[in-house]
Amino acid sequence: MQHSSRQYTQLQPEDRVTLASLKQQAFGVRAMARVLKRSPSTISRELQRNSQDDHYGSATAQRAWQTRRRQSRPAGKLHPSTVTFDVVRHFLGLRWSPEQIAMTMARVHPKGHSYRVSTETIYRCIYAQPVGELRKELIASLRQARNQRVRRSKGQDRRGHIPDRLSIHLRPPEIEDRQFPGHWEGDLIKGEGNASAVGTLVERTSRLLILVKLPHPKPATAANLLQAFTDKLLSIAQPLRLSLTYDQGKEMAYHRKLTEATGIAVYFCDPHSPWQRGSNENTNGLVRQYLPKGTELSGYSQAQLDAIADEINGRPRKGLSVRSPLSVYAELLANSHQHPSTQQ
Repeated sequence: MQHSSRQYTQLQPEDRVTLASLKQQAFGVRAMARVLKRSPSTISRELQRNSQDDHYGSATAQRAWQTRRRQSRPAGKLHPSTVTFDVVRHFLGLRWSPEQIAMTMARVHPKGHSYRVSTETIYRCIYAQPVGELRKELIASLRQARNQRVRRSKGQDRRGHIPDRLSIHLRPPEIEDRQFPGHWEGDLIKGEGNASAVGTLVERTSRLLILVKLPHPKPATAANLLQAFTDKLLSIAQPLRLSLTYDQGKEMAYHRKLTEATGIAVYFCDPHSPWQRGSNENTNGLVRQYLPKGTELSGYSQAQLDAIADEINGRPRKGLSVRSPLSVYAELLANSHQHPSTQQ
């Protein structure tokens, strides 16, 4: 007769209690194996390794097994006692994402160095921490401070339609390919009860972020958005102010006036298609580290929003070869002045 699926090597604590009882009753090794539905070699090893002075006790056997298990496993690369953990914790405190930390450490240290660590290892370290202040601190530093790693749910867009809008499918292919700078993506992030909002503008080539303070009250009205976005877009050098891709929110109802005032062409995404503004969606997640959901946003000044944008723009990005949006944008701006013929 074949043994059941429980014929694995490791004994459970309740098995050791049963084994201790059978040992006291002078059962043989094979008889014990039949009762526990284990291999006789498993029972023999257990008795040899965890007996003391030919006496087998369940509690002492369990402690001996736990001690050997701890000693046989080297400390993890991100064990709280390691230097690497301190480095990762430091950058998490600066609101760097695990991916940004992993990329930077890989860039600084050669392949095979003990300080190199993968993005997945950082996430596992964070969520493997026991319940306590350290776990709370590490999770709170993540862009989406969730207690568990879960997929983002998809909401439904209940907003109305905008007349005379240009579809994203009419957008020139060089915008899609990010061949030339000056093409932006825009959106709003809402505050508590949707009573306050902040505008976000992201340049597709450099991923540079601009945060826009909106008037209060009713910040998401078309008139308020038109005025705030016009002022910000006009502060951008004309060679880097070519197009804007937006979702189908009704706050962009005055898109024609925005084009007339700034010269920027406005394209609209398909309904329920946030990936068509991927750079903006990703950057909104970074902004939420500073302006969490449920926050009253009307109290933030433009200077405070600019400071937040500067900090985010100073982080390294994987898509920019671990350079920051600020450095890439500065390079693009310098090139645009050197080659004015590239203006569209």
